[in-house]
Amino acid sequence: MPQKSKSSARRAVLAQWRGIDAETEQLPPARGAGDLVAKVLADLKMDTRRGEVEIVKVWNSLLDPVIVAHAQPAGLRRGTLFVNVDSSAWLSEIVRYRRKEILDRLQHSFGKDAICKLSFRVG
Repeated sequence: MPQKSKSSARRAVLAQWRGIDAETEQLPPARGAGDLVAKVLADLKMDTRRGEVEIVKVWNSLLDPVIVAHAQPAGLRRGTLFVNVDSSAWLSEIVRYRRKEILDRLQHSFGKDAICKLSFRVG
């Protein structure tokens, strides 16, 4: 069986790294900048992050400043808004007496499909 020379192996590795066909040494067709930017934004999940920033803005403007001082949204996944609360006393207060009010206000702003439930945790 004939062995490949070091130079041909090196060329093959370099071609693979460059993203070209090693045998013909042709580059793949060029992609537009718009396609690349869209892919990068999708990979970074910018739509999700933009939505989370909007939730924080609405949270800070719609809710009682006392609640805002002790609880902040941490993330949104599959319709559940996760909220970090700074103490167990405030967690109990919010869960017992304010959960429905908070959920109603957020659903009024974002729709019932965007935020279905709230999950509070000390953290």
